[in-house]
Amino acid sequence: MRLEFRNIHKTFGQVHANNDVSFVVEAGTIHGLLGENGAGKSTLVKMLTGFISRDSGEILFDDKPVLIRTPVDGIRQGVGMLHQDPLDFPALTVLENFRAMAGGRWYTAADLRKLAAEFNFDLDPEEQAGNLTVGERQQIELLRLLALGVRTLVLDEPTTGISAHQKDQLFAAMRTLAGQGKSVIFVSHKLEDVEEVCDYATVMRRGGVVGSLPVAKGDDTLAARLVDMMFGRELALPSKPLTTTPTPALVLEDVVLEDERLSIHVPKFIAPCGEVIGLAGLEGSGQRLFILACAGVQAPSRGQIHLRAVNLTHKPYAAYQDAGVCYVPADRMREGLVPGLTIQEHVALRDGSGEFFLNTTAMQQGAERAIAEYKIRGTPTSFVERLSGGNQQRTQLALMPPDLKLILMEHPTRGLDIDSTIWIWKLLIDRCAQGATIMFASSDLDEIVQYSDRVLVFSGGQVSEPISTQGLTADRLGEMIGGKF
Repeated sequence: MRLEFRNIHKTFGQVHANNDVSFVVEAGTIHGLLGENGAGKSTLVKMLTGFISRDSGEILFDDKPVLIRTPVDGIRQGVGMLHQDPLDFPALTVLENFRAMAGGRWYTAADLRKLAAEFNFDLDPEEQAGNLTVGERQQIELLRLLALGVRTLVLDEPTTGISAHQKDQLFAAMRTLAGQGKSVIFVSHKLEDVEEVCDYATVMRRGGVVGSLPVAKGDDTLAARLVDMMFGRELALPSKPLTTTPTPALVLEDVVLEDERLSIHVPKFIAPCGEVIGLAGLEGSGQRLFILACAGVQAPSRGQIHLRAVNLTHKPYAAYQDAGVCYVPADRMREGLVPGLTIQEHVALRDGSGEFFLNTTAMQQGAERAIAEYKIRGTPTSFVERLSGGNQQRTQLALMPPDLKLILMEHPTRGLDIDSTIWIWKLLIDRCAQGATIMFASSDLDEIVQYSDRVLVFSGGQVSEPISTQGLTADRLGEMIGGKF
């Protein structure tokens, strides 16, 4: 189905979020939509899928104007969206989620398995959705959209937080759908993903379209041209000096970590002050379990955890916070932020004066400082759920207290554009220079190699010895994740 945006305008107060947006997505193609955080991408696809309405302009399918006012209208027109944070019910099984979201038809487990097999998805219909990885939850939602008869599919940052294998499966599914004549819009900040899977790319900046161009495989100039269109300048990656201090910060001794699926033994691990430790592995291989234990969210079954010589073993989460530990989760809206609260209310929660009455002036001033320092596109009274994904991540990072000793992060640059990613890592490197130790999990192997001093590889319930990133490549790291330590 051929899709055309024609002279689309949308304003929010004084913000012109979409300004005369026009471009075409041909049937049977995968079309990349790029731009920095706040460029207008999310606003545009939300109008296409019926989550918000446009002020003016037209959306045409096969040259016929359509009116889409609600997500139900979008589904009726054959438009569906795979959200960055999958929409599901964690307490229900895979099959129950599929039935609940598939238009009321009574699907059997065999129906689900048959549809999943078309895309090589390995989903257990009886597994609880809350136990699945982001990539697996994404697969449920994709199958649900296909069961609803979607002919135009929008994917919003779909490769963030999923494993390399799941990304390969997703790209194969996208190619299959394009081969069936469907239109696929791929919203992403990852240029390497756009180069790999897209046929065309459109770049937005400040609400308008900068331009569209074909994506030719093997074009060595494409990435530079896209960056120039997105930001108007070249971008340089920050570098982190190797940590040379011998002072231990985090120490784990004979630690055993367990959940319903895994049991991991860490005989001895020491992270010095100022070091960055990358945690690599397939989603669900134990990285999150490791981070939760070090954050005090989930106690180890055995062993000791010390931070700067303070024994935190089996202490409550508040004790870890008091000791200078900060945990930044991957799922922003479920674990990191509170829907229904504004930016300034989040800042008030962070600062926690303990007073019965709120000081609204101090709240606003604190929020204004956070917005300015972290370049959040919002106001103190903006509700966090209404921010773009990238600005939600900036808000979450802005809530980190000063003078931290240990920062634990899951997918720290999830949803951030290239410029924002570079800027965030500069801030994190500054934290290291002040003595903070950082541990982060990421599905982006290039990010792990670029910014880590050492890497822990999680594979098949095993944890590697710390591996120096000196001379380490993303390809070699991928082999280790596959079990070739």
